[in-house]
Amino acid sequence: MRWLVAATPIAGAIIFPLAVSLTIAWLGIAPGVVVALLLSTLWFVAMLRTSEMPH
Repeated sequence: MRWLVAATPIAGAIIFPLAVSLTIAWLGIAPGVVVALLLSTLWFVAMLRTSEMPH
């Protein structure tokens, strides 16, 4: 689980701009905005699910 906690922020920081820019280049701005919205929502949920809170 610790590797997932460590990998979530860096994976999102790498995958998000690549996916959005490729979508905009291939499909246009509207699908790019939709992909950005969906990926950012999924990344936010993943970050919340894998966060470690101090006791």
